[in-house]
Amino acid sequence: MKLQVIQDDQGKDTGVFIPMNEWLLMKNNYPDIETIDKDVPQWEKDLIDQRLDAIAQNPKRVRPGKELLQELKRKV
Repeated sequence: MKLQVIQDDQGKDTGVFIPMNEWLLMKNNYPDIETIDKDVPQWEKDLIDQRLDAIAQNPKRVRPGKELLQELKRKV
């Protein structure tokens, strides 16, 4: 992908130019890409809060993903 970074007169990055063919490919691979910046629905926020509370109450249940994958491989 050939991106061009756009900078202001102080050299600070302010944007990115994506060639149209690359943008169309991204839209094809990720159809909802133009709505990603929408607010997260309240039900998702509530679910995240519930999961964070569960982790806070029992932090030993949280394990590295690599460890979980190894355990799953042993069971298969």
